[in-house]
Amino acid sequence: MQVRNYMEEMVEEELKELLSETDDICKCQKCKYDIMVWSLNRLPPQYVITDKGRFYTKLKEQEVQSRADVVRVLTKAMLHVNKNPHH
Repeated sequence: MQVRNYMEEMVEEELKELLSETDDICKCQKCKYDIMVWSLNRLPPQYVITDKGRFYTKLKEQEVQSRADVVRVLTKAMLHVNKNPHH
């Protein structure tokens, strides 16, 4: 059994989609990690232990508000990291 913050997967999936739709944001691995960390520090964690818990969280992920919150925070993170890259 392993404890995982499912929000990490959600953020990573949405980030891939957002980066594929934009050309003016750095897509290097360091910037991707910085965007994810910035976002995860501002989003509520969703810890899961079992496959059943993971399934429940996956269903909750489909809620429009939850997805909108992740996209909103990721957009802010992308702009922040793009203005202040660590490379």
